[in-house]
Amino acid sequence: MEEIKNEVPVVEAPVAPAEQKETKASGLRMNASVAPEDFDWDAFEGGDVYGATDKKAIEDAYGATLSKVVENEVVEGEVTAVNKREVVVTIGGKSEGVIPVSEFRYDPDIKVGDKVEVYVESAEDKKGQLVLSHRKARTLKSWDRVNDAFENDEIVKGFVKTRTKGGMIVDVFGIEAFLPGSQIDIKPIRDYDQFVGQNIDCKIVKINQEFRNVVVSHKALLEAEQEAKRAELISKLEKGQVLEGVVKNITNYGVFVDLGGVDGLIHITDLSWGRVNHPEEVVSLDEKIKVVVLDFNEQQKRIALGLKQLTPHPWDNLDENLKEGDKVKGKVILIQDYGAFIEIEPGVEGLVHVSEMSWSPRLHSAQEFLKVGDEVEAQVLSIDREARKISLGLKQLTPNPWESIREKYPVGSKQKATVRNITNFGVFAELEDGVEGLVHISDLSWNKIKHPSEVVAPGDVIDVQILDFDEQNHKLSLGHKQLIPNPWDEIEAKYPVGSTLEGTIASTTDKGAFITLDGEAEGFAFTRELVKEDGKQAVAGETLPFKVVELRRSTRRILLSHLRTYQEVRERAAATEAENTKKAVKKVNSNIEKATLGDIDALAALKERLEKGE
Repeated sequence: MEEIKNEVPVVEAPVAPAEQKETKASGLRMNASVAPEDFDWDAFEGGDVYGATDKKAIEDAYGATLSKVVENEVVEGEVTAVNKREVVVTIGGKSEGVIPVSEFRYDPDIKVGDKVEVYVESAEDKKGQLVLSHRKARTLKSWDRVNDAFENDEIVKGFVKTRTKGGMIVDVFGIEAFLPGSQIDIKPIRDYDQFVGQNIDCKIVKINQEFRNVVVSHKALLEAEQEAKRAELISKLEKGQVLEGVVKNITNYGVFVDLGGVDGLIHITDLSWGRVNHPEEVVSLDEKIKVVVLDFNEQQKRIALGLKQLTPHPWDNLDENLKEGDKVKGKVILIQDYGAFIEIEPGVEGLVHVSEMSWSPRLHSAQEFLKVGDEVEAQVLSIDREARKISLGLKQLTPNPWESIREKYPVGSKQKATVRNITNFGVFAELEDGVEGLVHISDLSWNKIKHPSEVVAPGDVIDVQILDFDEQNHKLSLGHKQLIPNPWDEIEAKYPVGSTLEGTIASTTDKGAFITLDGEAEGFAFTRELVKEDGKQAVAGETLPFKVVELRRSTRRILLSHLRTYQEVRERAAATEAENTKKAVKKVNSNIEKATLGDIDALAALKERLEKGE
């Protein structure tokens, strides 16, 4: 009985006529609202609470309140619940769909009541659950959205999924877009990982329709914003205006300063009155500094800044009594081939030209005398306060050796000198610091040489003889061969002209052959002088007698001839025979007068034979 009582529905109070009318108008008639005496207890006990007509009306009314669910379509839903793992979305169906919260990573602020697009995968799974996907819905419509955003130049929100080579991968409308590292920010980014998992505003700057590749840029937004700030700031700028900024970037040629969203450049020459090798010597990153506006260009949006202009120029504080001839001390701060720059006070430099470093007339390079960082003393040669230039000299602080050069190194004297430089035409040898002379190639050796390096090398200490002076131009002529015996004196004595000796043909040329004499000296014979007695031409390797025809001291050549060794013998024999013939004829002629008539005929015949050489 107790169970039966529990199943008996509670009978509500009679419904007012107006309420009954409204209920019927809606097609519903609640049996629970009937009077107790009219309740059908038999139908209730049989399980039929409503009548057939009422039941159908109730089902139709309920169905009208539900949205028609169509699978594989994108519809709009409403978020009804959010937790750490899931987002519950209703699309007006009998049940709600559950979507993993990971599909909403791009929008961590999603909340109940937000409208979202979902893709209906299934109206009902095995558990009777509605299956929805937000990611698929975004993917289906994302390409159209991306193209619309690109065409309309819209700002889109992207979710940075991960970093990759050269940039980052950003989720934009469900499509993976590439954000290059150079397009992340205006200033260089060292750590990309700080953006991973974050949302970032960007613009779509490139689309490849064929491969569906999308490139986005966050830098473009910042540049547009910066451009607006730059235009506003430049419109208010004035030359000479002092501003405060932060060092944003340092390069080899200058410093970029952030003036509050707009950058200006301090060129390296405007950082300090002194010489600066690198801007890092003066400023550091993120340092706050005051700068002065030197110039600006509204069209090119460029701002030139200065730092040194905020301090007085060092030349304004230079000693007024400093004049030519004074001695100054300073530090070598820069060396060029043509000279060295000496800083005598911070921001005040003087140039020591290479010609003012040594009394030597030979052209040197400044690196031979000084190096950066050297502390030196110099003499002021000239000073131009208007042009802010000082010329300095080092050699003026040492005695000029050329003033007493003739007394110290008289002509004809023998001296020791060090080879400093070798050229094609001779050797520069140094007698002492600042005094050097030229040994011409013709005065280097008695033998003919093609280059001085055949005789000496840099650094060699050689004996030289003083040949001549030019004090005005600081030039000194030296000789080396003059201190060495002339080998031609010995050659002339050993191989006099007309002497005959054996020689070996070492090599041949178009004009003749080189002959080695005694394994030491070398002579030359022209081709016509190489004909042998049998009429053949002598060849390399043959050893033959040669006659010394000529000794040419100026060219150091011994001219030889093999032809003359046998040709002269023939000529002497022919001359002797001719002389004998003449004598015989003369004798015959003297005896003709003494001969008889009979002898005359015989003598005439003999004379004819003698004249014919028979």
